[in-house]
Formats: sequence, structure tokens, C-alpha cells
Amino acid sequence: MRAAVVQLTSSDDLAENLAAAEGLVREAAGRGAGFIALPEMFAYLRREGQHFPHAETVDGEVLARVRGWARELAVRILAGSIAESVPGSERVYNTSVLVGTRGDTEAVYRKIHLFDVDLGASGGGVFTESKSIAPGDEVVVADTDIGGVGLSVCYDLRFPELYRAQAARGAHWLVVPSAFARATGKDHWEVLLRARAIENQAFVLAPAQCGIHSPDRASHGRSLIVDPWGIVLAQLGDRPGVAVADCSLAELDRVRASLPALRHRRL
Repeated sequence: MRAAVVQLTSSDDLAENLAAAEGLVREAAGRGAGFIALPEMFAYLRREGQHFPHAETVDGEVLARVRGWARELAVRILAGSIAESVPGSERVYNTSVLVGTRGDTEAVYRKIHLFDVDLGASGGGVFTESKSIAPGDEVVVADTDIGGVGLSVCYDLRFPELYRAQAARGAHWLVVPSAFARATGKDHWEVLLRARAIENQAFVLAPAQCGIHSPDRASHGRSLIVDPWGIVLAQLGDRPGVAVADCSLAELDRVRASLPALRHRRL
């Protein structure tokens, strides 16, 4: 399976963001990718503390566009995340949706772990995600024709028990769409992604936001594709773009057979 991660510098301009995402999805498909992953909040990245004017349901306009791309190009697309409206609440879910090659919804995941941190000492700012985002409560693994796909979003990456639960449910792929803070990303991003791949002997696709989104927000970038041995197969830098890698499920099976750590667990 040829997989691709898309890196964007999304802003608060919905139309511009969707046009940029579509262009890079088409580039990835043109390079032979059958599984294309978009970053967190690819369609609208708000300034910290603002509300979400474009919140919608999973049947809304943004995901309708993604479904259209998937059908036309015959590719599977991870719609990194959108702001999903919550009935009766001012808060939204940070929701990731896996779209199949026919435009069908294969899985919906609502981000469990919320980014409430003070990075002031390291120059990274203060984030209080829980003020505007409601947490999800369900571990999600999509059953697909390329194996199980475990869904997560950004800050979830710091909680290895989530990915171990996904591996136990048959995940061969772990997807981590993100807008990782620069202050932490420079030291933690690649280390954590490679660790999750090694621990769970799975491919990791980590499409990320990059660059400066607004005067008070910037993201680390460096989107990655990692194999089950922890080897980085493809990586982007600090600008929008596409990274593509061939991911061998036979190699995943070989790794799990030769080093059966998942079967050796004793808790």
C-alpha cells in the first residue's frame, strides 16, 4: 500500500484551506497513494481561544468535499479532524473521520485527550482546549481491506495505552493527525511517533500542520510515515507538501512474527 501524509498551514479561511487540501490530495493520488492522511483541523484552524464558526456534523459540507475527492480519485482519505458540532452545547468535538474509496464513512473518532497546558516557560504559550472542545470517550479501530486503522488526534500521542488498546483490537495502522506545538514538537514529536510504531509494531501516519497560522499560533510540521520497526520511511520539513511511502503489510507480519512482543505481554 502506498500511503501519503499531507502537510498544511491552515488558517481561519475555510475556502482557502479546502483548496489547499484538495490540491495536495490530488498530488498524492497522482503519485500513486491509495491511503492519504490530512492533518488536524485541516479545513479551519482557529486562533487560540476563539470559537468555531464552521462547526458542523459529520454529514456536513467539509466532509462532503472529502467524500467527493475519495470517490473521484478512488482513494482512502483520513479527514484529519474537523470541529464537529455538539447538540445543546457551545463546545465541539475534535473529530477525525476515515473515508473509504467509495466515499463511505469507515470510522469516526472524537479526540479523547484535550490539550490543557501552559508552555510559557518554554515559550510555547498557554492552551486550554477543554474550554471549547468536549472530549470523546471511545477507542476506535476501523476494519478495512488494508487491516485495522487506529484513529487518534495530536495530544493523544502522549498516551501509549490508547495505542496499545488499538493494537489489541487489530490495528495495523496508527494515524495521528496533528497541529503539534513548536515548543514540544522539536524534542518530542518524532521520538513519540517512532515509539508508538515500535511498541505496537504498526505503521504510523502522522500528517501535521506546519508554519505560522496567525500571530499567536504556529505548528511544528515534520509530518512522518514510520514503519513497524520504527524506521522513518518519509518525512516533510517546515512547509506544506506531500510525503509518500510504500508500506508493506508483509513486512509488518514479518516483524510481528520475528519479535512477537505483542503476544509476550504479561500484565
